Parts: sequence; C-alpha cells; structure tokens
Amino acid sequence: MDLEKYILAVITTNKNKVPAGHGVFYCDSKEEMETITANLEAILDGIAHSLTEDLYVIVKH
Repeated sequence: MDLEKYILAVITTNKNKVPAGHGVFYCDSKEEMETITANLEAILDGIAHSLTEDLYVIVKH
C-alpha cells in the first residue's frame, strides 16, 4: 500500500495545539514559525497550509 497523501510536519507556536511527537516543531514567535515552515516546505518537497494563526501543517499531495 502506498500513501499518497500524508502530513510531513506540524509547526506551531502553541504547545497546547498539538501533542508532542515525531515531526512537530515548536517555535517561539510567528516570524520564526513562518521561516521554519517555508524552509521545511522546500526541504520536504511538500505544501504548507495554515490551519490557524499559530498552526501550520506540511502535507504531501
């Protein structure tokens, strides 16, 4: 079975938004979160989506 759609990473400034685990990046500011998101999006060859003001996910479509 091949996975075609999946979450590669979660990036947030709010530790209460997501449980700790593999692929979760916690940032100290919105600016840091946006920089980390952009870099991971390119590195992982995924697409970043903003779910809330303080939560991004990078997914593979």
